[in-house]
Amino acid sequence: MAANPETESPSACDRLMEEICERENLKRALKRVKANKGAPGVDGMTVQALPAYLREHWPSIRATLLNGTYRPQPVRRVEIPKPDGGGVRKLGIPSALDRFVQQAVLQVLQKQWDPTFSDSSYGFRPGRSAHQAVAQAQNYIQSGYRWVVDLDLEKFFDRVSHDILMSRVAKRVSDRRVLKLIRSFLTAGVLENGLVGATDEGTPQGGPLSPLLSNLMLDDLDRELERRGLRFVRYADDCNVYVRSERAGQRVMAGLKAFLTGRLKLKVNESKSAVARPHTRKFLGFTFLMREQVKRRIAPKALARFKARIRELTQRTRGVSVDQLIGSLKRYLTGWRGYFGFCETPRVLQRLDQWIRRRLRCFLWKQWKRGRTRFKKLIARGVSRDLAAQTAGSPHSAWRLSCSPALSIALPSRYFRSLGLPSVGSS
Repeated sequence: MAANPETESPSACDRLMEEICERENLKRALKRVKANKGAPGVDGMTVQALPAYLREHWPSIRATLLNGTYRPQPVRRVEIPKPDGGGVRKLGIPSALDRFVQQAVLQVLQKQWDPTFSDSSYGFRPGRSAHQAVAQAQNYIQSGYRWVVDLDLEKFFDRVSHDILMSRVAKRVSDRRVLKLIRSFLTAGVLENGLVGATDEGTPQGGPLSPLLSNLMLDDLDRELERRGLRFVRYADDCNVYVRSERAGQRVMAGLKAFLTGRLKLKVNESKSAVARPHTRKFLGFTFLMREQVKRRIAPKALARFKARIRELTQRTRGVSVDQLIGSLKRYLTGWRGYFGFCETPRVLQRLDQWIRRRLRCFLWKQWKRGRTRFKKLIARGVSRDLAAQTAGSPHSAWRLSCSPALSIALPSRYFRSLGLPSVGSS
């Protein structure tokens, strides 16, 4: 079902491209592309080199945009491993110039389209976040909707039908140059292993315009869920519907599969979708403790990923100094805490802090290598001679010794704080 026509904003007299090419809009687009940094595309041009290139070539580029003949370059395909270890995610990196043009288009279209999107859609929208999506899911569960229909769309970004997507765009945009430009971004092709392949479906993940186009495509799903009076939370292609019983969940799942395959030609990933209790599923890195008062907690896979990353950073074989190691940890932990600090299980975070300190004690113990060095270091850090001798000569493993009395005295929490190690358990 299309959005309410009254709320849609067709371009004023087909002059949308002129609005896209306005100086202020372009200045904002350039600033944003520079801030996002990012790797070069197929032409090898860096974001840093873009301003000088535009100063020289902008008049001719602007002319091609205004007369509808701008041709994007193919995107450069890179594969990055998925965080849960389940295969790879294919990213398509547009050239710096194409990213700039896409950003300029995005700014104008987002301003018009975003107010018409569903309140239950949280991904890639101004003023909305993953935390808000998780909190809304928690509210539904707390209100008694204790079954979740967890929908995973199979390879959504790779499978979007260009014709269906462009028909949705055409309902909102009447400027033919803009329609042609958007289609040319979708069909620009992909450079992989030195060969350019055609792209006849999918939206390249990695371009500024992709998230907006995916929200437009899935706006049909949002409208359908609203029409059925269902409580749902969607973040990009991650959609959870909350219901009161398993039977209701199975009914919703069957209806949605039929809708997605029939109307949008999208496929539901059977192995990753389920009707289940919310505490058995993860949503945006979180899951829920099903008490009388529902609590947010970090999903087990997200915790395992965190520990694997810390182990990687604290490997002794990396040949880094303590200061370098603390620097890397600080960058990672600050970002991680900014996101996962939203959980409501402080004891889990406190235990992680203790575990990180143990890893660091191990790291230093291994760096001190020889018994004599270890003995000297322990004494210098306030450990009695007897305890220092006993610990330095111990046959036990570094991991076991990392919570021994001697190392707790020599390397207390405040020592790591003084080096600048942030805590994940307290802000």
